Amino acid sequence: MRKLVILIILSIVCSLLIGSIESVDSSKFKTCKDSHFCKRNRVSHEIGVINEMKTKQIFNVLEGSIKLAKEENTIYFDLQEQGQSSNVLTMKLQVYEGGIIRMRAQEKEPLLNKQRYHVQDVLLDSIKTVPIQWKQQPSKQSNTFSFKHGEKECCYVSVQLVPFKLDVYIMNELAITTNNDNLFHFEAISEKPQPPPPQQQEKKPEEENKEGGEENNQNNNNEENQQQTNTDGYWEERFGSHQDSKPNGPMSIGMDFTFVGSSHVYGIPEHTTRLALKSTTGNGINEHPYRLYNLDVFEYEIDKTMALYGHVPLMISHDTKKTVGVFWLNAAETFVDIEDVTTPVSPSKKTHWISESGIIDVFYLTGPSPSTIFKQYAYLTGTTALPQMFSLGYHQCKWNYKSEDDVKQVDSGFDEHHIPYDVIWLDIEHTDGKRYFTWDNNNFPTPADMQNVIATKHRKMVTIVDPHIKRDNNYYIHSEATSKGYYIKNKDGNDYDGWCWPGSSSYLDFTNPEIRKWWATQFGYDKYKGSTPNLYIWNDMNEPSVFNGPEVSMHKDAKHYGGFEHRDVHNLYGYYYHMASADGLVQRNPGQNDRPFVLSRAFYAGSQRVGAIWTGDNSAQWSHLEISNPMLLSLNLAGITFSGADVGGFFGNPDAELLTRWYQAGAFQPFFRGHAHLDSRRREPWLFDEPHTTIIREAIVKRYSYLPLWYTTFYQNTLNGAPVMRPLWVQYPKEADLFDVDDEYLIGDSLLVKPVTQQSCKTMKVLLPGKSVNEIWYDVDTEKPIQAGVIEIDTPLEKIPVYQRGGSIIAKKERVRRSTYQMRDDPYTIRVALDSSKSAQGQLYVDDEHSFDYKKGKFLYRQFTFKDNVLSYSNASNKSSTYKSNVTIEKIVILGIEKPHSITCNIAGKEKLSFEYDSTLSKLTIRKPDLLVDTDFIIKLN
Repeated sequence: MRKLVILIILSIVCSLLIGSIESVDSSKFKTCKDSHFCKRNRVSHEIGVINEMKTKQIFNVLEGSIKLAKEENTIYFDLQEQGQSSNVLTMKLQVYEGGIIRMRAQEKEPLLNKQRYHVQDVLLDSIKTVPIQWKQQPSKQSNTFSFKHGEKECCYVSVQLVPFKLDVYIMNELAITTNNDNLFHFEAISEKPQPPPPQQQEKKPEEENKEGGEENNQNNNNEENQQQTNTDGYWEERFGSHQDSKPNGPMSIGMDFTFVGSSHVYGIPEHTTRLALKSTTGNGINEHPYRLYNLDVFEYEIDKTMALYGHVPLMISHDTKKTVGVFWLNAAETFVDIEDVTTPVSPSKKTHWISESGIIDVFYLTGPSPSTIFKQYAYLTGTTALPQMFSLGYHQCKWNYKSEDDVKQVDSGFDEHHIPYDVIWLDIEHTDGKRYFTWDNNNFPTPADMQNVIATKHRKMVTIVDPHIKRDNNYYIHSEATSKGYYIKNKDGNDYDGWCWPGSSSYLDFTNPEIRKWWATQFGYDKYKGSTPNLYIWNDMNEPSVFNGPEVSMHKDAKHYGGFEHRDVHNLYGYYYHMASADGLVQRNPGQNDRPFVLSRAFYAGSQRVGAIWTGDNSAQWSHLEISNPMLLSLNLAGITFSGADVGGFFGNPDAELLTRWYQAGAFQPFFRGHAHLDSRRREPWLFDEPHTTIIREAIVKRYSYLPLWYTTFYQNTLNGAPVMRPLWVQYPKEADLFDVDDEYLIGDSLLVKPVTQQSCKTMKVLLPGKSVNEIWYDVDTEKPIQAGVIEIDTPLEKIPVYQRGGSIIAKKERVRRSTYQMRDDPYTIRVALDSSKSAQGQLYVDDEHSFDYKKGKFLYRQFTFKDNVLSYSNASNKSSTYKSNVTIEKIVILGIEKPHSITCNIAGKEKLSFEYDSTLSKLTIRKPDLLVDTDFIIKLN
């Protein structure tokens, strides 16, 4: 009977989650008004509106406490809340290599039985501080001191003592000011106050007086009621039917940062607003602040500041003079308000950050250019793990391919319709009752054979492995985790028990390094029966998702490794889970020399070092196609470059036009996967009438032709942290009309893409940037040159507006194959697009496309340069390379060139090269030069 009841409850829960729903029920998720720490600390900036719950805190630097510890490269000083003797903080200031500034604050004398969480495992071990250089030393005669954050005197930090304020200057101009509005907020951890003894309590009025009461009774109890109001939400809190016991009480923190002289800020993904973050308060604006709290939000709404699946607390400010950033290193629930303000340097953006717990730990990225911002952030948290080439191809997914025969038919369908693809995916139904690392023996009786058949075509398979573990004593993962005490505990110290796809489930504590190591071993071929080296992994539901938990997630008072609460580490959970899974894929092979591929839905800062991310449960709507580009641009700015959105939309059924346009967009986004819900109709690329199948095929084929560019751009990210998919202003930082553009973007610095995201679109305007530098762009279809500016183009269904920047050189592979592996030895086509000075340059990266051998120097990183009618090809790396390749260049196309009399090459046997010339396009084509990609050469146009 008990099992029947459980099944009925699970059925109801699942039907609510996966049924046909128009959009998410926002009432199930908190806003600032529902989170007491935010509600009491948020300041309303509307004229005449006062937040009565907000207690103003003023912090001053204590006289005589400033100390420079030279051996630690650290400035220490104490801060005391004005009017309070107990709330004393210690602040540490440091400068890191590259001009990065770090500010940390926490209690000077914390309670011995309570602790604040410091974020772990996000910053690289390699980061180093540099010696502090005073600009103005502290003295009793001055209310300020200052120190340099770079080599030049003009780049410095100024600290005001009373009240505390910290200003960052770049080129002698104020760039970021901290605590300008005295929103520095730090709730000292304290013991829960005990109620007064009964004899000290006033006698309560009768119930009827409370309800309809006489005026004098209300006045008599006003003080008592006010005291109750002031303490509600501090030591316990309720949302819906869920109670948060809050054993540590109030411990929130906050700070305001103003980006001086800026009107545009970006970052803090993941949200569904535009790329340039909107103001949430001030000037008549009454928006919810941006929320950073990883949540399972299905069929999310557009243009909302509500939290989604993952978050990176990095904000970047950009104006025509500078690019700077703030990285708020905190894993607890966080809200961010944004406001347009007027300062002596107008306009400016003021931001107010509030977190529920943790310490204040802030990095100031001083730029001052976009490229240096990306380098600085990558210096702290790392670059994108170089993906295997197969993972940059097309992925086919559906919840769920139901059997081995189904997989075989889908795989064959791609071949029959001459559509390349690399990976087929299996969702949760492939398992034995949602027990991960198992197979449904009825529908997948021979999983290894199934994978081997796929492997004969050099394709891969991905299976889903979620973090919720079915509570079944006969399930080996659960029994071992239980016996080892590896589960997160509830507030009472018992194994946390929540509902997810398997029913009653527990959750491993991935904040514990021992448990991460144990989890990694589960991917071994001896444990994950039926898995092969051809199988890779998908981590879903790792926010974590708990169907019967508050906000479809875990209770905040659950207990983790080290005695910390879930509220302290929530945004790190999916990151740690992703990390452990990726480690498992590396360790399962004897040589540990196969780069892992693990897709994750949840993420945090540093997730780029682990694997790919996707934007979650979107819908088959034009608005969701349109917002995918701003969302992915925001992720790329925050370091999460290997990211994509489900092609076609996860929920619903796209019509042929929407699906076709989505494939065209996805073909020019970093991660390219088609995916659909269990209840959605099948939508493999050939299931729609012509011309849609042909156009979808052409879009996928075009993706494969540009794989050398994608692969090279991802490698370049490992060098400099630059986004793979980047906003136009990154390349043209002084063109203010680009700062709001998010419906078109650049791949690297070479291709401009503007996907068609509007229904029945026959014409569209395209903004080609670079007017200030006389940029030239070339339509990749017509090869015609176009001057920078706004143009109007026709957009028939087959048209993808893509343009190559004049001054760039890109490599392509134009032979159509079934998968990326079969392209490995195919020759390259080199496309040279000349700028107004008849020059161009570009790079090509080549390695074995799958192993870590590139870290040992087994790669080619080559430079193409065209100048003065000479195309040269040489080494672009300062590292020695032992990698050899027999792959050749079979064609060179040069656009924007005059016809030469002859063409010569310095390679023996290639001294004279034949060519064709199209005078209508000023296009030169050199066919069959057959030059090796591992060998330098010089080609002269005489």
